[in-house]
Amino acid sequence: QVQLVESGGGLVQPGGSLRLSCAVSGFPLDLYNIGWFRQAPGKEREGVSCISRSDGRTYYAESVKGRFSISRDNAENTVYLQMNTLKPEDTATYYCAASSVSTRYRFPPAVFDYKTWGQGTQVTVSS
Repeated sequence: QVQLVESGGGLVQPGGSLRLSCAVSGFPLDLYNIGWFRQAPGKEREGVSCISRSDGRTYYAESVKGRFSISRDNAENTVYLQMNTLKPEDTATYYCAASSVSTRYRFPPAVFDYKTWGQGTQVTVSS
């Protein structure tokens, strides 16, 4: 059974850091692009970051560029999202998702290309 499980969320003060993990089971991680998304109450889901299956290309939303870093450990079947210099506006539920589409002509994948989603982990940035 294909499954994604996020962890690492929590409460952090502004300026602090968190590292989210997305543990993948049921399929080899290197066959999939993995994206991180977030959704705050009353707001639309936002694509935060993505790492490609083929060449490790990365994508970041403008709102997190320079502060967040995505990485993957295929041996551990885990993708990480390192979040630094966190701001109150980063508060949201964070989800990881898997897409098997080729990124040769389009990167990052569209939201509808992601077929498997995790259950989410809450990140709250507050003093």
